Amino acid sequence: MEIYIVRHGETVWNAAKLLQGSTDIELNEYGRALAGETGASLEDVHFDCIYSSPLIRAYETACLIRGHRNIPIIRDDRLRELSFGVYEGENFSELLKKEEDPFHYFFKEPDRYRPPENGETLEHICERAAEFMREVIEPQKEQWERVMIVAHGAMNKALMCHVKQHGIEAYWTGGLQKNCNVIIVSLDQSGYHVIDETRIFYQEGA
Repeated sequence: MEIYIVRHGETVWNAAKLLQGSTDIELNEYGRALAGETGASLEDVHFDCIYSSPLIRAYETACLIRGHRNIPIIRDDRLRELSFGVYEGENFSELLKKEEDPFHYFFKEPDRYRPPENGETLEHICERAAEFMREVIEPQKEQWERVMIVAHGAMNKALMCHVKQHGIEAYWTGGLQKNCNVIIVSLDQSGYHVIDETRIFYQEGA
């Protein structure tokens, strides 16, 4: 079975470098265009099912990629983005500059990251991701040819922690996915195999 792991299209908050997390921000027009172009490029690729985060930016991306095809889209709450608590809506470029703030370590030393008030740990999002893969995806590896998962930057890296079986210290290996970037992995009796972590199905800069 092949698994396409997609990050949602661009939102207004993405463009402004604001932390979204669990805040339900919709796609902007550029984000919709990216998702639509991705869907057009994948129109002839068979998918048995699409799983989506319940947040609107991911679900709308899933719908735009599906287009008019008869593919079920199933929303699963375990695929929602990492919660940043009271930091949601803040400019993450500014937060990263503050060496005294635990968010300073979010990308470069994720094992030292501690969430802000009401935020979620990376350990917890990894638990959610692993549970989803074990309970939903892995039991289908013999039955299905190909599935898609449409979620978020941090969530998709949590899924890859399970795929690669590495720890929090290697959380951002390969870097943050671009909007509508696709990670492609396969799953068979011997386990997971990474095919491509940087696939783009749209024309960049168009």
